[in-house]
Amino acid sequence: GLLLQEMTMAGLHELRFTEEKPLLRSQDTELDNSDVFLSTEDMDWKEHDIETPYGLLHVVIRGSPKGNRPAILTYHDVGLNHKLCFNTFFNYEDMQEITKHFVVCHVDAPGQQTGASQFPQGYQYPSMDQLAAMLPSVVQHFGFKYVIGIGVGAGAYVLAKFALIFPDLVEGLVLMNIDPNGKGWIDWAAAKLSGLTSTLPDTVLSHLFSQEELMNNTELVQSYRQQISSVVNQFNLQLFLNMYNSRRDLDINRPGTVPNAKTLRCPVMLVVGDNAPAEEGVVECNSKLDPTNTTFLKMADSGGLPQVTQPGKLTEAFKYFLQGMGYIAHLKDRRLSGGSAHSCLCARAVPSASMTRLARSRTASLTSASSVDGTRPRACTHSESTEAMGQINHTMEVSC
Repeated sequence: GLLLQEMTMAGLHELRFTEEKPLLRSQDTELDNSDVFLSTEDMDWKEHDIETPYGLLHVVIRGSPKGNRPAILTYHDVGLNHKLCFNTFFNYEDMQEITKHFVVCHVDAPGQQTGASQFPQGYQYPSMDQLAAMLPSVVQHFGFKYVIGIGVGAGAYVLAKFALIFPDLVEGLVLMNIDPNGKGWIDWAAAKLSGLTSTLPDTVLSHLFSQEELMNNTELVQSYRQQISSVVNQFNLQLFLNMYNSRRDLDINRPGTVPNAKTLRCPVMLVVGDNAPAEEGVVECNSKLDPTNTTFLKMADSGGLPQVTQPGKLTEAFKYFLQGMGYIAHLKDRRLSGGSAHSCLCARAVPSASMTRLARSRTASLTSASSVDGTRPRACTHSESTEAMGQINHTMEVSC
């Protein structure tokens, strides 16, 4: 990790960046008929192609850095790109009330963006460590001080790696469907066999959705099948999938369980649907993280893509996650203001009635020790138990 960090930071001094380009609807004719994946808000975004030590990285950004507030940086799952993975979530009205306070930066894994050129035969796709090591180039290019990462599946793994290698650049993480484990040889052999008997879109769908969803939620599944087949370059996708399937275990352990245990130092919110194929991996990841700064959110009536099927619940959870870190001083809250005024939401993040009511375990109120709206010092976030103030805290587990 240290060697990779030194190589990456040394390479940043020689990077070249291309001109920014407005993201026009006409450039994405494949998606013009899909309201799920596009909106008029796309006109506010700008594309950038950023040279990194491990190749070109396509990034789409809205806004500019605002004071000391971090940027929200996203990374998508295998088979998707930033549009297919995050447009439903970020176009949700309440989410836009949040993101207008931050610069938002969507990262597409190499070759996964809409209209990407096919990599040549023999191209060596970046490893998962190298994908993580590409992100400091993005941070430096836009002048971010640090970021709050939102990752799904493979993207969650990349962001976790990024936070382990470059902890000073990461303020917080929302990790959906993360699997901290590499594939064993039995899983590897099964994946190889599946690849021989199934089409690439079918393989990706079985990664994204549970068997129950594949059988019962046919409209959503078929929509994604069509988009995966037509929007993402299939050759490039296969390379990304192969690299993800060859990943190693994340080098994390709960503090105190092993000598010199490594863990994520920033606040983390783990998210998984109660009907998601990644549930087991997320539960195991939760067992390896520091319980004093980890929130585990299990979403009822949700499958493999909670940001698509339950954007409202996820937005509410993300809002309280940010408030617990001391951000977002002014947000419209329809539940408190009736939708007609702005409520001043202070640094103390009081869980909503619905989240409190549905708490499955010890539900904590994340608090911050100082002011809001980006003026606080970093690393002042802590948890506070609602059952015993000042006592040792446990992971916040919420089922909603």
